[in-house]
Order: sequence, then C-alpha cells, then structure tokens
Amino acid sequence: MGEQTKPPMHALATRWLGMGLATVVAVVTLVLGVTGRLTLYISPETVWFACAAAVVTLIAAVWSCTLPLGAEGDHDHTASADGADAAASRRRMLQTAGVVSGGVIASGVVLAGLVLPPASLSAQLALSRAGETPVLFAGADDVSLGIADTTTFGVGDWASAFATATRPENYDGAAVTLTGFVTPTEADAVGLTRMVITHCVIDAQPATVPLAGEAAAADYETGQWVEVSGTVRADADGTLRIETASVKAIDEPKDPYEY
Repeated sequence: MGEQTKPPMHALATRWLGMGLATVVAVVTLVLGVTGRLTLYISPETVWFACAAAVVTLIAAVWSCTLPLGAEGDHDHTASADGADAAASRRRMLQTAGVVSGGVIASGVVLAGLVLPPASLSAQLALSRAGETPVLFAGADDVSLGIADTTTFGVGDWASAFATATRPENYDGAAVTLTGFVTPTEADAVGLTRMVITHCVIDAQPATVPLAGEAAAADYETGQWVEVSGTVRADADGTLRIETASVKAIDEPKDPYEY
C-alpha cells in the first residue's frame, strides 16, 4: 500500500486547533496590548513579552499557510499490516473524538475572549479570597529612621504595614489619599480594597485597609469605587486605621490593580 493522506475535514480541524486558535489568541493579545487593556490580565512588566510572543505566533501562522493541508501529520499515516488495521481504526476514532471535543472547548474559550469585553476582577472575588492575603510589604518599618517612605504607598502597601508594623505609632498622623472599592469588614466596619497582582490575575489577592470616621464609606454599596483622603491613626492597642476626611465615588480606574 502507498501513503495515505488525512481526510480534508480532519486536516482542516487539526490546523484550526493548532495555528488557527493560536493566531486568534495572538491577535486578541496584540489588540489588548495596543489598547492598554492587557493589564487587566497580566502585570505591566510582562506586557512586552506577551506581545512579542504574539508576533512570533503570527509569523509562524503565516509560514504554516505555505504547507499543504494535512502535511503536518503525513508521517503518521503509512500503511499498517492487515492484522493491525482494527487497532489503527480504533486509534483514529479516539483521535477524532479528541480533536472534536478539544476543538469545541478551545473554540468556546477563544470565542468568549472575542465576544466578552475585558473586565477587572469583581468585589465578590475579593471577598471570596479574603484571608488568603499574603504579606505584601513585609519589613516596611524596619528601615532607617524606623519607618518607610509612605508617600508612594498604595492600598496593598498600607494593608501590609497595618498587619506587620512593629512600631505602629510611627505611622500615626501620616496623610493618605487612596483609591479602591468598598468592602465590608469584621464588626460591620467598612474597608477600602484593591486587588494586588504579581504576574497575572491568577495570583491576584485582595488588600484591605479599615476606614473610620464620620466620612467613612458606609453609605456606598459593596464594590463601589471611591477615593479616600484621611489620616492614619494608631490606637492605644497598636491597631492602625484610616481616619477619613473625605470619601467620594469615582469610576473604576483604567488600571484597577496594584502591583
């Protein structure tokens, strides 16, 4: 027997599952990168790498179009002995089932990426991950003069400082202006939360600081983005909190995460 070739539909499905889906993902990645929305999924430091990988994928996709349809697997289709025909037939059936099921799942994921608009992680996810929060700024108060420079602190930095400060009195009186969304905390208090990511949204963790004072955000619904101005206060027991001077509702920022 001579060499057999893949049926056209099987070859087409194989190419779609390979370079077809990869090309669509690459195009979506580049569009998100150009529009500045790729940071909804990965940290800004890795955007350049993702876009470079997408460009390489597109080059490979163009090159693959120069190959005849089905050429990718011609080496797997030499004739078999008569006694192995039944086993080969069963193997082809299993391969076809895998191609079909994999194609449906992968195509669905890609279609969702094309149809659904990019969105930030919700307040509900932040609440569900409460308690998983790692130390985000350990050792902040262990530098010279006993306290870190807090002028660049975000919600994540303050949340870690509140949790790990060995000299909380050194933070007393620090002025803050922070942006985040409203979340409930223990004892029916109100917190200001921001999702903090290291590499991508998979490792995102919520960071929360407690709010107090007459201008607290109790009047806002959970998930509402607000800008808070106030002063850090240290209680007698060493607990730190933010005494709010003003709280105003804002739209979700273009980049909703801290890094």
